[in-house]
Amino acid sequence: MSRISLLDCTLRDGGYVNDWEFGNNNIVSIFERLVASRVEYIEIGFIDQEREYDPNRAIYPNVKSINKTIAGLDHGDAQVVGMIDYGHVDISLVCPKKESCLDAIRVIFKKGIRKEAMAYIKQIKDLGYKVFAQLVSITSYSDEELMDLISMANEIKPFAVSMVDTYGLCHSDTLMHYCEILDKNLDKDIELGYHAHNNFQLGYANCIEMLSYKTERRVLVDGTVFGMGKSAGNCPLELIAMYLNGRHGKNYDIAQILEAADANVMGFHKDTPWGYSLFYFIAASNDCHPNYVSYLMNKRTLSIKQVNSILAKLQGEKKLLYDEKLIEQLYSDYQEREVNDDKAIAELTDNLVGKKILIIGPGTSVSNEADSVKDHIMSNNPVIISINHVPSLIKPDYCFVTNAKRFVQLSSNLTKNADSFKVIATSNVTKSVSEFDYTIRYSNLLDFNAQIIDNSFLMLLKLLKRIGVTEVSCAGFDGYAEDNRPNYYNPDMEYNFTSFEAKALNDYVIGELDKLSNGFNVEFITSSFYKV
Repeated sequence: MSRISLLDCTLRDGGYVNDWEFGNNNIVSIFERLVASRVEYIEIGFIDQEREYDPNRAIYPNVKSINKTIAGLDHGDAQVVGMIDYGHVDISLVCPKKESCLDAIRVIFKKGIRKEAMAYIKQIKDLGYKVFAQLVSITSYSDEELMDLISMANEIKPFAVSMVDTYGLCHSDTLMHYCEILDKNLDKDIELGYHAHNNFQLGYANCIEMLSYKTERRVLVDGTVFGMGKSAGNCPLELIAMYLNGRHGKNYDIAQILEAADANVMGFHKDTPWGYSLFYFIAASNDCHPNYVSYLMNKRTLSIKQVNSILAKLQGEKKLLYDEKLIEQLYSDYQEREVNDDKAIAELTDNLVGKKILIIGPGTSVSNEADSVKDHIMSNNPVIISINHVPSLIKPDYCFVTNAKRFVQLSSNLTKNADSFKVIATSNVTKSVSEFDYTIRYSNLLDFNAQIIDNSFLMLLKLLKRIGVTEVSCAGFDGYAEDNRPNYYNPDMEYNFTSFEAKALNDYVIGELDKLSNGFNVEFITSSFYKV
């Protein structure tokens, strides 16, 4: 390999985290430290004609405006780069290179507009810049489409063509497949680049794989300080620089990069963390646009298993081209087909209507007022339903489960007592094996206007009223104390609320109980803030 280069894009890709508002001092400091680190290329930010110039942001309305931010700074041996998302900057806003402090411009584009984008790249090249063709979502290209792009690149001869793993989908074999096609067919003078994302926690590993590829072509890889960047973040610049120093004889000053991380970047991470996460893993493992995952997760009616079931129905190019109407339809179809609770409702109606019902909550009053609870049970012989817990002193007939985390906490207890009571679960909770005794459609029991849309107590009351129960007794539904006293007998179940939030939640439940009261009587047999 004749030459390896490192490109930092903290001020550009990192800007997705903070809307490019780094602050002028941070922009200057990051730039100066990167120059001192001897990184070959520094991407100073985005160019977007819809944005106004702001010295505190690394996003600029035109190329010449970048001069206001960095023209007076020492560039050292670094090449200064800007990025344009094709279609967002008219060519008239790209001044000739002799009027700009930029050495190069990277142009990102999706494969469907590659012909128009490559013509635009030719125009920028004619203005005197080194131009990088950035192939967005490289994994969406077929071999034939990539060869078509290569044919255009060989005619225009941009400075570099870069593989952009926009959604972090590449594993090493996929990356090397695209790398080999580009290396074997691109003009030998065109540099080959790679931009990683960390959805599968493979950004660093894939950069190493790329740098291990045997070629005489010039290559470069991207990184950002502390991996700062869109979604799951990028390959950390400090890691790849360390690797290149140790394995490829480079001489990057890692201390300068670490100083930038500590002084200029970590504050943003504290406020808006980036990096590997379950959310972006789900998107990457389904080869789909993250907005599909956002749409389904924001419904708050689905388990992860159900989210994956819906995403699996995405097909072809629609996977990476977000279509809100499509995901709406898939969600609607799933709710109708997969979460049919008619049978469960009918069986619960037969089993519970006309019976005396006692609901047991996890509040401390159950143990503090145990004698009153036992007396009630002895006198009324009710059907007992616990919510999201298995009481230690009272044997329930049913356990109502609405919370996936609570289910994990009590799963072993449910297994031990599988023959002692039935489990009624809402459809957002799933088991690893077998099925629950009764599964109820989660979305039908929610209040989407509430601060806590899935209050399990109110959900069970709605279910009981729906099936025809007219009267219930309640124990252990203490409400939320406003003076930091324990609300639950099990500390693992505690929430942290301010006194104001506690009062608001209590008032909300009281209001909902009043709405349910027509033809439905709720009696509290233990102390409760919900009593009026």
